[in-house]
Amino acid sequence: EAAQTAGLHLNTQVMDSSSAADVAATLAEMVDRASGIDVLVNNAGGSLHTPYRFLDEDDLHWQRVLDLNLMGTVWACRALLPAMAARRFGRIVNFGSKAGRFGSLIAGPNYAAAKGAIAALTRQLAQEFGPQGITVNCICPGVVLTERTRGLWAERRTPAERERVLQEIPLRRHAEVEDIAAAVAWFASDDASFVTGVTLDLNGGQGMA
Repeated sequence: EAAQTAGLHLNTQVMDSSSAADVAATLAEMVDRASGIDVLVNNAGGSLHTPYRFLDEDDLHWQRVLDLNLMGTVWACRALLPAMAARRFGRIVNFGSKAGRFGSLIAGPNYAAAKGAIAALTRQLAQEFGPQGITVNCICPGVVLTERTRGLWAERRTPAERERVLQEIPLRRHAEVEDIAAAVAWFASDDASFVTGVTLDLNGGQGMA
């Protein structure tokens, strides 16, 4: 409804970001349909409710989380960067996490490691593809109050723990989806055309580097 009000026509398609074949096929189809893609936002991710403790995680837990969070980003970038480079324009926004910068209170080491790798990948791609007019940046949100995150937050932390964490955030609230969307829109805009290789913390001051 918001898109229609703004006069936008949206094409939507379901894609499994944890499948290399599905990412390649779906994005190739989208490129053909749109005659090129200007902006790629790699925001598919999650801890997939794998265990919180390191010694409780097995290789399958690691593989599933790495495929969705890290390799999904790798596969999407691989699919779209050649066309962006040919057009000498592109905006890529990758989703890291506070977990990858400062650790997580609800997601395990596999998720933290994957999100830390996203920030490193961002810097390397920014360096390599900057000469082709492509910017690559990374957003690292803290807890964003989506329905899925609310459930995990309630499951893995007591009410007292959740309240204590909230009081440790200088802005005294968790992020909303709109906070994250605003940062994505800025990175994709002309206002950020000279910004690349940046990791932006969006956590209300909970973690400061």
